[in-house]
Amino acid sequence: MNFKIDNYNIDNSKLLKIYRSILRPRLIEQKMLVLLRQGKISKWFSGIGQEAISVGVTLALHEDEYILPMHRNLGVFTSRNIPLNKLFAQWQGKASGFTKGRDRSFHFGAQEYHIIGMISHLGPQLGVADGIALANKLRGNHKVTAVFSGDGGTSEGDFHEAMNLASVWELPVIFCIENNGYGLSTPSKEQFNCENIADKGIGYGMESHIIDGNNILEVYSKVNKIAESIRNEPRPVLIEFKTFRMRGHEEASGTKYVPKELLESWAEKDPVINFQNYLKSKGILTSEFDSKIREEINLEIKDNLKFSFAENKIEFNLLNELNDVYKHVDIQVVTSTNIKSKIRFVDAISKGLYQSMERHPELIIMGQDIAEYGGVFKITEGFLEKFGKQRVRNTPICESSIIEAAFGLSICGIKSVVELQFADFITSGFNPVINLLAKSNYRWGQNSDVVLRMPCGGGVEAGPFHSQTNEAWFTKTPGLKVVYPAFPYDAKGLLTTSIEDPNPVLFFEHKQLYRSIYQDVPDDYYSLPLGKASLLQQGNEVTVISYGAGIHWALDIIRKTNIQADILDLRTLQPLDTESIFQSVQKTGKAIILQEDTMFGGIASDISALITENCFEFLDAPVKRVASLEIPIPFAKELENNYLPIERFKLELEALLKY
Repeated sequence: MNFKIDNYNIDNSKLLKIYRSILRPRLIEQKMLVLLRQGKISKWFSGIGQEAISVGVTLALHEDEYILPMHRNLGVFTSRNIPLNKLFAQWQGKASGFTKGRDRSFHFGAQEYHIIGMISHLGPQLGVADGIALANKLRGNHKVTAVFSGDGGTSEGDFHEAMNLASVWELPVIFCIENNGYGLSTPSKEQFNCENIADKGIGYGMESHIIDGNNILEVYSKVNKIAESIRNEPRPVLIEFKTFRMRGHEEASGTKYVPKELLESWAEKDPVINFQNYLKSKGILTSEFDSKIREEINLEIKDNLKFSFAENKIEFNLLNELNDVYKHVDIQVVTSTNIKSKIRFVDAISKGLYQSMERHPELIIMGQDIAEYGGVFKITEGFLEKFGKQRVRNTPICESSIIEAAFGLSICGIKSVVELQFADFITSGFNPVINLLAKSNYRWGQNSDVVLRMPCGGGVEAGPFHSQTNEAWFTKTPGLKVVYPAFPYDAKGLLTTSIEDPNPVLFFEHKQLYRSIYQDVPDDYYSLPLGKASLLQQGNEVTVISYGAGIHWALDIIRKTNIQADILDLRTLQPLDTESIFQSVQKTGKAIILQEDTMFGGIASDISALITENCFEFLDAPVKRVASLEIPIPFAKELENNYLPIERFKLELEALLKY
């Protein structure tokens, strides 16, 4: 390996520090491979041969700048001096590890070390880095963010979305792509059809570089220079590090698919051995001092392993597990004045969002066409003039990356609201909702202070791609909160609470209600508690349970009859007000649940089961569920009218009362 010290201007003490930094993860890995064979750890993703990248990038950044590594970047963690006993406890599933035994490997973050770990889906962390970089840019703190991915990861849509977003918003982020030749067993030539990954930067108008990933001095020096440049001139930079993975994707995979001569040629480029030989050739490192360094590191490994092995196996505690799903916070309900205006549902949402922007000076709104255009439903019309383009941000069409960026903002303590143009489009960002927003607080204590606004629902002849009400996808996902108001007063008060709440909230807004429902709503800021249903009408014959547009259908039908019904508007679906449901059913003895969603797998099924399990002795009839047909929602009015459950609800209600 050709290390030209004159080109890097690094003094001897710094060179020895770099050597210790690159040797440390190598020696730890060698020990981990022994423990893996002994069955003392469950899995290992080796970074042997790639240490120069992790170590060089980390040393080039300031300690308070975020790095988002992958499962082969042990050198990031060791270079940030994370205590080895905590790392070892993490890999053994012990309570003192970073995830309390809830996740393995490097699937965790550590705020005190400014490291944000990956999830197994690889790509989302690129968008998260965008969010962190956006926070840095908004605060003008001249910090850079570095995020890692592999050559295989560049095939994911998240890579392209994150690159494009970073370029459009000129975010101070370094995309570090480790091109190690294979995505598991698939060679790079089957992953992309260009000579260099760095060439992909051209399509995004992004500066890019190719760096020898096995030369620790080149990595450190060039990344240091690039990072300093970005701090002074915020922009994204793509770096392709040429390297090679000397072991399997993980140890069970092996390397039989790699030609022997290829492994041999890269073995000659070993970043640790070559740097060691270089230092010795220059008289900077003696064999005696090298042995001393190795002895110190091996002793450190031994002592910390002894400490982590001595820790008892983790014990299951139900309350601990349940209590960590959400971040706990005591949200104080804000009461309103008596000054009210009769406004539409859509106006209530707009005012709630506007007043929340005033209340939280760093709150960011992101979405397609929300700035100058005011959003497709005009909810953010006029926001740009008041709050500016930094806080009211038009986005490219990239739901996944925007939701990931929202999580990145939360990591930096900034709230955000993301407008999905239609709730249907959440499918393009499903992964980060389910696997980042929902799970991160439980996994490693990082909350997701994000509200996703979800315009939804039928009755507007918009067809199968703009009319779904897909709340059931999320009510079953631990870690998410789901809010679904039916009236303007509730919409405003629940939206402000959702924004106050530091947990991820999906806020469903039925499009048919936007301009058809009016109500007297307080002019000033107020909030309403989540998890409390609203009893709209009282009666002794039957309990009617619904939410969203379904509440208005039920009210309309019951007002035309002499039925004496408890009508319960759930308002929030997660958390669910089971107490109010049970109290009403125990009084009336009959229950019917109306939802606009299709029947199978919908929330009505769970509510029905809860009633049966908890109120069986009070029931005078089977619990009835009414829902839309088991087909995609059609476009033509004649078809849509029969798809929706309005008429069927009337018939089922009459039948239930006669039971």
